[in-house]
Amino acid sequence: MKTLDVTVVGEIYLDHVFSGFDRWPRPGEEVLTDNYTKELGGGAATTACGLARIGRSVTLMGLIGTSDTQWIYNRLNTFGVLHDSLRAMDGATGVTVSVSTLQDRSFFTHTGLNRDLGAHLMSDQAVANLTRARHVHFSMPLSREVAEHVLPRLKSANCTTSLDVGYQPDWLGDPVNAATLRDIDHFLPNEKEAELLCGQANEDGYFSRTKALGFTAATLKLGARGAMTESAGQRYHAHPPVVKAIDTTGAGDAFNVGFIDGLLDGSSPLVRLQRACVSGALSTQFAGALNGLPPVSMYRSFYDQTYERA
Repeated sequence: MKTLDVTVVGEIYLDHVFSGFDRWPRPGEEVLTDNYTKELGGGAATTACGLARIGRSVTLMGLIGTSDTQWIYNRLNTFGVLHDSLRAMDGATGVTVSVSTLQDRSFFTHTGLNRDLGAHLMSDQAVANLTRARHVHFSMPLSREVAEHVLPRLKSANCTTSLDVGYQPDWLGDPVNAATLRDIDHFLPNEKEAELLCGQANEDGYFSRTKALGFTAATLKLGARGAMTESAGQRYHAHPPVVKAIDTTGAGDAFNVGFIDGLLDGSSPLVRLQRACVSGALSTQFAGALNGLPPVSMYRSFYDQTYERA
C-alpha cells in the first residue's frame, strides 16, 4: 500500500545569497552588504516544497551534514515536507554562495555529501523508501548504473517516475543515458537541455529525436511560450498565464510541481501541462525559488481563471 504521493530525490544545498553590490570587489578588498539570505536550495527541495504546498504528501530524499540537520528540518516543516528519507551523515551539506552585482551574478558551489547520493540510492533501504510513494521524481543526473538498479524496482512496485537533470551537458550528450530516458516515464527538460540531447534548437527536432529514442511520452518546457508534450502520437501545447515576473529562479522546478500534480490525478496530457504552466508562472512573482511557490488556493483558482473560464 502506498503511504505517500511523491518522493523527490536529489542534491540538497544550503544557499547563501548576497546581493546589493554595485561592483565586484578588487583583489584583497572587502565589500559589505545588508542584503543576505540563507535558504534551502536545489531543485529537489523546491519541487518537494511546491508539491507539499498544494496538498500532496511528499518526502525529500538526499544527503545532509549532521550539523545542518535541525535547520533543514525546520525549513522543510514550514512547507509540510516530510524529511524521514533524508540521511544525516558526517560531512558537509552541499553549499552554494551567490553574489549579485547590478550587472551580473556569480556562483560558488561545494558539492559536499551530494557526491555520495548515487551510492546511497544503490542500497536496499533507499529503494524500499522510494517504493512507498505513488510517484518518484529525480531532480539529478541519474547515472546509468543507478538507473539500472532502481528503475526496474520502481516499475515493479507500480511507481511512476519523472526526471529533471537540469543543465548537464555531459549527461545529456552521453548516448548511454538514452536507455535511462526510455526507462523513465516522464522526462522534463527545458529548451537548452533539449538542444543538448538532440542537437537541434526547435520543438520538431526534439520530438523527432525522442520518438527515435523510443520515448513513450515527451515533454518540453518553453519558458514564456508555455510547454509542449507529445503522447500517443498527438502533440499538445499549453500557453502560460500572463504574470508580472520578478525572478525566474526555480520556475522549472515549480513547473514540475504542477505536472506531477496533474499526473497523480490522472489528468490528460494537456491538463498536466496547464497545471505545470500555472505553477511555474506563479512562482516567478517573488524573488527566490521557494518564496514564490503558490499555496493550493492560489494554484487552483489561477488555473480555473486561466483555463476553465477561457
